[in-house]
Amino acid sequence: MAIAVLAAACGFLASGKASATQESSVVPKASSVVKPQTYVSLDPVPRGKEFQIAVVAEIARGFHMNSHHPSDAYLIPTEITVQLPAGFKLLDTIYPDGHGQKFSFSPDKPLDVYSGSVTIKLRVLAETSASLGANAVPMTLRYQACNDSTCLPPVKLPVEARVDVGAADAKARAAHPEVFSSNPSAFSPK
Repeated sequence: MAIAVLAAACGFLASGKASATQESSVVPKASSVVKPQTYVSLDPVPRGKEFQIAVVAEIARGFHMNSHHPSDAYLIPTEITVQLPAGFKLLDTIYPDGHGQKFSFSPDKPLDVYSGSVTIKLRVLAETSASLGANAVPMTLRYQACNDSTCLPPVKLPVEARVDVGAADAKARAAHPEVFSSNPSAFSPK
C-alpha cells in the first residue's frame, strides 16, 4: 500500500514516461540528475592519521532527493557506502540535515530533502599498514531524485576518491578547506 501511495504521490510511472502534465518535457535519466565530486582533506595522508573524504553532490535544478533520514519510512534515503581498501578504517559517516519542503503531492506535510548541493563526509583512518602512494576508494551513492510531479527510479551511482598515502612522518597539508571548513554550505563545486 505504501508503495502505491508513493508511486501516486511522486507521479512515478513504471514505463518511465512523463505524466500528462509533463508530456512536452523530457524526463532526464535518473543517473544524470546528481553529479558527485570527491575531495580528500589531507595531501598526502600520513599513515596512522585520520582524514576525511567528502562527496559533494550537485542536484539538478528543480529536483530533490530524500535526506538520509526521510520523513516517512517508505521513502528511499540518500546513502553512501564505501569499499575501503586494506589498511583503511571507516570511523564515521556524517550526513547533513535535510530541509523541510512541501510539494504538490504533499501539500500539508513537508518532506525532509536535499536540493541544490549536499556534502556527505566520511571520517577515515589510514592505518599504519595502508599502502603508500595512490589508493582508490570506491563508493556507491544511492538516492532517488524527484521533482514536484515525478520520481525517477532509485539509482546506485559509483563514485571514487583518490587518496595519496605517505609515510607516518610525511608532512601533510590541508586540502580543500572550502569543502572541509565549518561552513560547507558556502562551497559550490566548479
